Amino acid sequence: MDMSPAAILPTDPAALLFGRIWRPDRSGPSLVRVDGDRLTDISASFPTARDLCEAASPAQALRDAKGEDAGALADILANTPPDRRDVAQPWLLSPIDLQAVKAAGVTFVTSMLERVIEEKARGNPEAAAQIRQQVRALVGDELRSLRPGSDEAALLKQALIEAGAWSQYLEVGIGPDAEIFTKAQPMATVGAGSAIGVHPASVWNNPEPEVVLVIASDGRIIGATLGNDVNLRDVEGRSALLLGKAKDNVGAAAVGPFVRLFDDGFDLAAVERITVSLSVHGADGFVMEGRSAMAEISRPPAELAAQAVNAHHCYPDGLVLYLGTLFAPTQDRSAAGRGFTHAEGDEVRIACDELGMLVNRVTATDRVEPWTFGVGALMRNLAARGLL
Repeated sequence: MDMSPAAILPTDPAALLFGRIWRPDRSGPSLVRVDGDRLTDISASFPTARDLCEAASPAQALRDAKGEDAGALADILANTPPDRRDVAQPWLLSPIDLQAVKAAGVTFVTSMLERVIEEKARGNPEAAAQIRQQVRALVGDELRSLRPGSDEAALLKQALIEAGAWSQYLEVGIGPDAEIFTKAQPMATVGAGSAIGVHPASVWNNPEPEVVLVIASDGRIIGATLGNDVNLRDVEGRSALLLGKAKDNVGAAAVGPFVRLFDDGFDLAAVERITVSLSVHGADGFVMEGRSAMAEISRPPAELAAQAVNAHHCYPDGLVLYLGTLFAPTQDRSAAGRGFTHAEGDEVRIACDELGMLVNRVTATDRVEPWTFGVGALMRNLAARGLL
């Protein structure tokens, strides 16, 4: 696993980045700013990522924050993977903490059709290939030009209902209301270099490479990072009511490596031009690659953010919002017609020039580092350090 700064950081040396590290000498996490090849601990100014993101101008606040040197970036990154960690030295964490972790689903046509296929296959990967052909024959490429919630979308919906081909996934894909769900609890996300979890009972699952918006409590979109919305396709395919079991598992929400704040050189328009790459390298020699271009998203990111946080949905500690993915893997792995599923030891790399690389290795959910440091532990730790 390449955890070098050259691999992990955005290509723009002027990118304004913050993250979090675990400090063994403080028995807890610290907020850090990336300053060239060093990390600066700014927790005395901002005890939590939430506090920084709630500032009137997070970019200026991050620039102005005073702090202490936390160590060389290269050393901390190298110490992050659990299999080579010196627990007496700092390591990288997910860059977020108290924010709600939300996700928008079915935001790209390709992934929308794959959700329809999962539903009709009832979670059986062997049935997916034939159903995929049937679904595509019904809807063709017509969906690509539709604006969700438009009159044209309503007409197509009615036609599909009459043909007996309507699906709850088409409802959120082309209807007026986006699918917004809770991906994980605050403090539950894992960062670059950490293990990600797949339930060992799942036989059809996949990574979901996504851009993740960072949003303040008042709805301001203040930055972005990368995410892996690890998904159990067989579980969700059995019933959409099992979405929580398919999505919210130990180590199944990866975020990082750092949050890039919006400033004069990076804004929401730049996010809308991002193309995210994905590669999966298996211990068995299997390789899969893909891409997800934000230009092909069905709803603008600002619209998704507005549907996530508003007068009816309040998040006093802010939130992060996974924006969904164009990528839906169908490449056969273990046998013809069974499609892709993860194997123990898969290395998953999600990357783009603007945000860097989020890299993780797959293991079973019951073998991921247990999540024991929650909000209560954070508050007690910060209080003991005199930061609250």
